[in-house]
Formats: sequence, C-alpha cells, structure tokens
Amino acid sequence: MEKIIRIESKTLVLPLDDVDTDQIIPARFLTTTTRDGIGNALFADWRYDANGEPNADFVLNGPDVAGCEVLVAGRNFGCGSSREHAPWALVDFGIRAVVSTAIADIFRNNSLKNGLVPVIVDADTHQYLLDNPGITVIVDVKQRTLSLPDGRTATFPIDGFSRHCIMNGIDQLGFLRQQEAAIADFETNRPWTP
Repeated sequence: MEKIIRIESKTLVLPLDDVDTDQIIPARFLTTTTRDGIGNALFADWRYDANGEPNADFVLNGPDVAGCEVLVAGRNFGCGSSREHAPWALVDFGIRAVVSTAIADIFRNNSLKNGLVPVIVDADTHQYLLDNPGITVIVDVKQRTLSLPDGRTATFPIDGFSRHCIMNGIDQLGFLRQQEAAIADFETNRPWTP
C-alpha cells in the first residue's frame, strides 16, 4: 500500500446516489486475484459503450481526469455486496480518496484496508463540492480534515488504527509483522502453567 498523509488534488464529481459495488466494479471482473490493471474495469458499464469504446459523456473519460485523486460521490457510495475489488479498482485507476455525506460501512472498511481514504463530510461541504467540480482540495489524513479553496475546512472521521495504517502504507498483516519482535519476546518470556 502507498503511504497517504496528505492528498492535494483536483476533484472528479460523480453526483449519483446509491452507487453500488457492482456498478463500481461489475461482477464479471471479480475473477482476478491481483490488483494490477483492475482500474481498467472501474465503472466499466458506464465508461464504455457496447463496442468497448470509451463513453465520452462519462466523467472518468473526460479530458481533465489525469492526476485527479479525489472522487466526490453522491450519498451512500459503495452500497451493495462486499468486494475488495471495488476499492482495488478505484486505487488502481488513481483515486486515493472518496468524499460523500454517506459511504456504505462495508465499502468504507474495505477501503481503509486497501489504501483508499473514505472522507465523510457534512451536507453543506458536500454540496459545495458537487457544485464546483474540478476544484483543488486537500485531504489531510493526519489532521482528519478536508480543505476547500474558499478557506473552509471540514473534519472527517477515521479511527486511529486505520489512520496509522493509511499513513504508514501498511495493511493489517503489515501491522502485525511490525510487531514480530514484541510477539517473539512475549512467547519467550511468558510464564507457562501446566
């Protein structure tokens, strides 16, 4: 996983509510066990027409997409079935944070485990982002803030463990591996009772 402490990026805006994980990454792409290249299937049914050609009207196919790392989504983003492939596809495409007023719990947890920052903001901040696509924002994981170009700052929730993992570019297994010395010390020195 990539370390994420601060993201400064233009936004992509997908103002649709209730975008489920099958829309983020259709089920036919779930046969892969690798993350590499899965970003090509992100929103596949919306990004491509029946002939596999890019749909010029879809936001991810726009001319200003390159370098955009923050996706502003409608309410209840990531609802539906649990699939780690959804955050994998977003991250492989280049998205590092998703902003909404509500992000489905399972998707939110999968995102945190896979290097995607879920940013839940208040309704006024969200509406500003929806009304101003392409603005540059700053997502500060350390401070737990989203800063807007007009000077406003909104806070967002992220638990301490997930924040630590995101900022250090490690997943749960990586965190456990960092504890190997302490685990070995405990196993060596703990009292044994028959």
